[in-house]
Amino acid sequence: MPDLPEDTPVPLPEDQPEDLPEDLLQPDTSDLDVDPALASAVLEIEAHIAAGGWDQPGRLYALVDTAELVRAEPALAAAMGLDADSEQGSLTPVEQDQVPSTARLEELLESIVWPEGVAGCAAVVERLVLPPDADEQLPDDPAEAEEFAREHPDRQEVRMVAGVTRAGSTYCALRLRSHDDDQSVVGGADLVPGLLARLGATLDDPTMSE
Repeated sequence: MPDLPEDTPVPLPEDQPEDLPEDLLQPDTSDLDVDPALASAVLEIEAHIAAGGWDQPGRLYALVDTAELVRAEPALAAAMGLDADSEQGSLTPVEQDQVPSTARLEELLESIVWPEGVAGCAAVVERLVLPPDADEQLPDDPAEAEEFAREHPDRQEVRMVAGVTRAGSTYCALRLRSHDDDQSVVGGADLVPGLLARLGATLDDPTMSE
């Protein structure tokens, strides 16, 4: 699968039409035992990005405790519409500088370490998914493989929003371009494990490994 983290196939709700590739016709594996604050933050990001349409660059967010943000950055909090009465225990996404168009977000994550005050982080990426039988036809050259994926008649475009916290919680929200409605967004704790692992590594304390 070109341009896609080494993750499991994208699961869809069971009522999706059967003309999709088999690797996209899997039952919803949403995990009910998730961190509600993280899930809420990820879904908030997904809805915000979805309002802007497709073909957007990758994005990266710091997730900060809302009450702590109001206390430490009152001006920023006020600009975001937050105040002392904001919901306790919630996480507020704070978008970072856009990922450079020349860099893959997954590669950029390898150079990031978040400061201690950041409770978690989230990323947004759009990728192409091809049916399993297309793998053998992929050219070896990365540029040719990317072009092959873009022109494949059975390609699927998917937007992934993945988030992690320092406490180890994870949550993802996935949307297919071919089923671009809020009811078809799939959520779960471990839908894109490769991307989640990269995000989690940015929250590791480097001094712990010394």
